[in-house]
This record gives sequence, C-alpha cells and structure tokens, in this order.
Amino acid sequence: MNELDGEWALILGSSSGFGAAAARVLAEMGMNIAGVHFDRKSDMDRVNELIEELEERGAEVEFFNSNAAKERTRNKVREELQDRLDGDATVRVLMHSLAFGTLKKFVNGNGDDLVEPRQMDMTLDVMASSLVYWTQELVENDLMGEGGRIFAMTSAGGSTVWPYYGPVSAAKAALGANVRQLAYELADKKITANAIQAGVTDTPALRKIPGNENMIAEAKKRNPSGRLTDPADVGDLIGLLVRPESRFVTGNVICCDGGEDIVS
Repeated sequence: MNELDGEWALILGSSSGFGAAAARVLAEMGMNIAGVHFDRKSDMDRVNELIEELEERGAEVEFFNSNAAKERTRNKVREELQDRLDGDATVRVLMHSLAFGTLKKFVNGNGDDLVEPRQMDMTLDVMASSLVYWTQELVENDLMGEGGRIFAMTSAGGSTVWPYYGPVSAAKAALGANVRQLAYELADKKITANAIQAGVTDTPALRKIPGNENMIAEAKKRNPSGRLTDPADVGDLIGLLVRPESRFVTGNVICCDGGEDIVS
C-alpha cells in the first residue's frame, strides 16, 4: 500500500493553474483532495469537470467555493476535514496557490490610479499572511503532523520589478519570509515548508498583469528550455517533493522554470 493512500491534500487556489495541476498529480498518487477556490457561477462547469476528473482517479474530493482569506472559510474547511479524516489519515499537503491581488503603481501614476492602503493590505493578506493562518489551522488542530508538506507558489516578481506588480511583489517577498519562518518553527515536528518559484506561465492570473504579452514573448526568448513553464511542470515537482525522501528539503525557494531565472 502506498503510504499516501487515503491522505489529504488541501489546495488553496484549486480550480485552475498550478493548484489544479497539483491536484491531478496528487490524486493519481492516491491522495484525497480538499480545495478552496473563488469562482463565478459561469466558471463552475470547468470546476465541476475537474472534480469529476479527480474522482475518476480514485480521490475523495471536497471543494469549497469561498474566499480563502476569510476566517470563516478556514473554520468551515477545518471542521469538514475533521469529519472526513479516518483512522491515522492526516492532511499531508498544504498548497498555497492564491493569485488575487492589486496591480497598481505606487507613485507617478500619470493618470493611473495609485494603490491605496486597503488594497496593499488585502494583497498582503491574501497572498502572504493567509499561508500562516492556514498552517496554524492545520497544525494547532493536529490535522497535519510528521511528514507534512507545505508549498507556497511564488514568482521571480518577488525579487525583481515588473510594471504595476508592486503590491504583488511585496506580497511575494513576504510570502518567502513566511515560508522560511514556518520551516524553522516546524522542523521539530518534521513538517517541511518550501516556496516554489515557477517561471512565466500562461495562466489566468498572468493575463491580468498589464503588459503580459511582452512578458510571455520575452520569457519564450530567454528561457534556455525554449518554452514557457507549464502548470503540469509544477504539479510534477510537487509529486516528487511530497515523497518521504524529501524530508530534509525545507526553507527553500525551489525554481521550476527550465532555467529561466538563471538568465539575466
């Protein structure tokens, strides 16, 4: 029996992109999938198709269409997982793949709206601080223990500049700091925490960034592998890192980008 059989993965941002790709891989490995997503009614056909696909792979699936940054969502998901966990089953994986933030300039707007305090606070809360609160929810309620894996999706934008990306860049930098601190504090519990830095990936989140067409074109030219990163690349990496052999890999930013980040 695979030691991951019957274990649970909790994926924040589960309905598309990196979250959906990871869900497919983990379901194939025998895990059950709990997902939190925030989709309009018009997108629910796509979400339901993903749920059916995961169930066909043998997984129990529980998706919540709710704001992952809200305390009531964390409470609801935690209560559902407490009811669903059987025997020695745990939440083996927490994946943070929330891509909801403000894309505005800090200064010199030249007619553009500048970012406001409430927008900065929201972006940091959703894309960085919420990782800490979800980890607390799992660890303090004994839902995640030895062998647990925490993954948080980051980007090169956390250490460089792109137009209009300032609020999200700040959140990504904070996310990296949160991952390091969690790795340090959870080491004695034998739970790992790592950030995964994907290369430029053509996702709905990327398409919201002004100038994304240029980002895509430049990444295709610069990447030594000759293509953009695909969500499936990240899903496959998580499939490797969830295995017991990765138990000593923690506190890192792991690039999954075909070498994109090493080329200036």
